Amino acid sequence: MGIGRSALEGLVVSPMRVLVTGHRGYVGVRLVPVFRAQGHEVVGLDSGLFDECTFGASEHELDAEVRDIRDVSAADLVGFDAVVHLAGISNDPLGDLDPECTSAINHLGTVHLAEQAKEAGVPRFVFSSSCSLYGSAGDDLLDEQAEWNPVTPYGWSKLRAEQDLHQLADDAFSPTYLRSATAYGASPRLRGDLVVNNLVGYAYTTGEVFLKSDGTPWRPLVHIEDMASAFLAAVSAPREQVHDEAFNVGASEENYRIRDVAALVEQIVPGSRVTFADDAGPDRRNYRVSCDKLATVLPDARPRWTVRDGIAELLDNYRRAGLTLERLEGSSVQRIKEIRRLIDARQLSTDLRWTDATAPVG
Repeated sequence: MGIGRSALEGLVVSPMRVLVTGHRGYVGVRLVPVFRAQGHEVVGLDSGLFDECTFGASEHELDAEVRDIRDVSAADLVGFDAVVHLAGISNDPLGDLDPECTSAINHLGTVHLAEQAKEAGVPRFVFSSSCSLYGSAGDDLLDEQAEWNPVTPYGWSKLRAEQDLHQLADDAFSPTYLRSATAYGASPRLRGDLVVNNLVGYAYTTGEVFLKSDGTPWRPLVHIEDMASAFLAAVSAPREQVHDEAFNVGASEENYRIRDVAALVEQIVPGSRVTFADDAGPDRRNYRVSCDKLATVLPDARPRWTVRDGIAELLDNYRRAGLTLERLEGSSVQRIKEIRRLIDARQLSTDLRWTDATAPVG
């Protein structure tokens, strides 16, 4: 496998004008260069919540606006060929902080954005959904027709957004739902709260591959560069292939028990060993997914990364950055801590809106 080489390298697509929400985030900063490399004009929209969460230089500068998705109007979206919607409350712990706010942003905010896009005549809307909506599902391999069983406000918010986007689909407006597996990989906006990133971080900084659960749950995993390729493929595909369709994003063979991920980290990070928290127990989030539909319908988006390759990439990234335990556990890479820091400093209100004169610019 050619590490860092896009699965869509060499694909010829018609240039489009694409709005990417959340372009400053963990996935967004690696997605934008993938789209631009294919000749697309990309405009960013981001509320700037995590602008202080830097872990290296961003790879791009582009036309962008600081704006909350809840405040977007149809006039803001006129002239775009597609909206790639990444912005939102990004994980279960942060979603649990204020379930009503999570719903207001991830569910109602998404629907509002889509309604404005439809009114503006934007034909494509690619939504960053999540396999978290499968929730507590056991050991069976789940395809896109499987029952939903979310167990967190984050999972519920993604499910309800999909349901309402489906109601907006028609001949002029085509939503697509990309249910990404749990993400991992190096990024200039690193998230240390994701399982692979976190395990490698603890192994590198402490020598312990530290598990907070008993490691038995299943989880599908996907590299953020492969996520970017899936979004590009969905935007570029013939409409009839992706209209009002959901896709599990990842590879069917990249489902792992968390303890097996920990064992891989132990193999790759020199001198590390697997350890468990004193209160380690089972995690209700337990699901395996089939990504065969993605591979069949959008073969150019077939993932190229494996978790083993991603661990090696992260280890190299952490070494070059001189990652410390203090930084790994701090607000610059732990999203919930950054939100709490901004609220405590009264820069953010509890509904995650900037207070007067504190919003980022540009």
